[in-house]
Amino acid sequence: MSAPPAVAVAAAEGAAGAPPWGRWLVGSLAAAGVAHLLDPGAWQLLRDPRVYERDWGRLLRVLGYLPTWGIVALALWQGGADRAGAAARGRLVLLAPLCGGVVAEVGKLLVRRLRPDPALFGYAFRSFADGPLSNRGMGLPSSHTLVAFAGAAALALLYPRLRWLWYGLAAGCALTRVMALGHFLSDVVVAACLGWAVAQGVARWLPSAVAGERRS
Repeated sequence: MSAPPAVAVAAAEGAAGAPPWGRWLVGSLAAAGVAHLLDPGAWQLLRDPRVYERDWGRLLRVLGYLPTWGIVALALWQGGADRAGAAARGRLVLLAPLCGGVVAEVGKLLVRRLRPDPALFGYAFRSFADGPLSNRGMGLPSSHTLVAFAGAAALALLYPRLRWLWYGLAAGCALTRVMALGHFLSDVVVAACLGWAVAQGVARWLPSAVAGERRS
C-alpha cells in the first residue's frame, strides 16, 4: 500500500518543458480517491508504532525534516564548478521543501482533519472556532511527506536519471508516517501530489536551476 504516492507522482511527471498540470490534477484526484478507499486497511495492516526505533525508519523520516534539505542544498551550492548554476540548484533544492512545508501547514489549517486514532478508525475534524490558527493534532496533508516529495521532485528535475531513487526515498518517508499512525494513507498521498506540484512551481520561478543542469 506504499505505492500510491510514488505512482501518483510518476504518472504526473512529463517530458521537459511545462509541467503537465492537467494530468497532475486528474492523477492526484484519482490517487486521493483510491487512497481514501484504502485508508481502513492501511490503518489496520501497516501499523508499526516502533518503526522509528529502527535505523531505516529514522533514516526515511529525516527526509521530511527541512534542515536535511538545507544540508543537501548547501552541498549542491558548494559542489559545482559553475558557481552560478550551483547556486541556482542549491536554491531550488532548498526552496522547494521550504515552500512545501508552508503549503502543508496552511493546508492543515484549512482542512482541519485530525490524525488517526490508534484505537478506532474514523475521520474527525476540528471546528474553526477551536483554535483557528493552531494545527496541533492535524494530519492532512502530511508535512513530512510534502517536504520529502517537494525535495525529491526538485532533485528529479536536476538529476532525472535517478528520479526512481529520489521518489523511492520520499515514498519510504510517507510509508513510515502511516506505519507510525501519524497519518492516514490519504494524508501522505495528498501530500505527495502537492509536493510534486510545489517543486514544479518553484522550478518555473527558478528556471536557471533546471536549465543549467540540462546544459551540463
